[in-house]
Amino acid sequence: MNIQTVSYNHNNIFCSVRTNKAIEKEQFVPNHALIHILAGQIDIVEADSHSTFQAGDTVFVKRNSLAKFIKTPPDNGEPFKALSIFIMKHFAREYYAKHLLDHGIDQNSCANIRIKKVASTPLIQGLFASIYPYFDSGMAFSQELMEIKTREAILILLQVDPSLQNCLFNFTDPGKIDLEEFMCKNFMFNVPLETFSKMTGRSLSTFKRDFEDIFDSAPSRWLKKKRLAHAHYLIKEKHQSPSDVYMEVGFENLSHFSSSFKETFGYNPSSLLDP
Repeated sequence: MNIQTVSYNHNNIFCSVRTNKAIEKEQFVPNHALIHILAGQIDIVEADSHSTFQAGDTVFVKRNSLAKFIKTPPDNGEPFKALSIFIMKHFAREYYAKHLLDHGIDQNSCANIRIKKVASTPLIQGLFASIYPYFDSGMAFSQELMEIKTREAILILLQVDPSLQNCLFNFTDPGKIDLEEFMCKNFMFNVPLETFSKMTGRSLSTFKRDFEDIFDSAPSRWLKKKRLAHAHYLIKEKHQSPSDVYMEVGFENLSHFSSSFKETFGYNPSSLLDP
């Protein structure tokens, strides 16, 4: 494998390679994901938690999760490497109908499970060891093989951690939740308003209407103000640099963050660090 290449994607099986520390822009996980770290470290940051996983670890991420993924290469100069298997909703539904239809699913038992480390067993290790050579050698990864490996992943997960069954086969969409609490916890995630509306159990139009009723502001205006205020706090009180802060608070690039900051506060963010 050419280690300079950032990623390889075969349908719903994905290989990520990073030569430098990177914060992934994709923060909304629409499908279940099983992530196995081959080299380096991955930090998964949610609104109220921060989990760190090392080489050899395997992590289950529940669909409809909102998180930042920070990928850090090891200290030996090798790149960060990870394999991910995404279990699409339609695939899980077909598997359930074929193999587990007689099993009852507790829709509420996995409400608090979003990120979970999976026990490292020979079955888990063997699954990913059988996948990586296809990426490493550049061999073709057919649709049939992808489906076989995804079914194998589900079967192994159910054996290694039967409690995940209720998460894997919960096909309900998020219900209507407290909008104010959710937005105040998740404002730093740079995702479309459609994602926020879906995660709070609303249509986009209802989300905008409810938002303005609660915050007396349009969502985009409130998000910008909230993110800049948080950035101001991180730079001034926590002595973080603007280059470390802008992505953390939900901006895509440093120049846009700096110009927005100056427009709002009347001075550059870097001036907060001046002695």
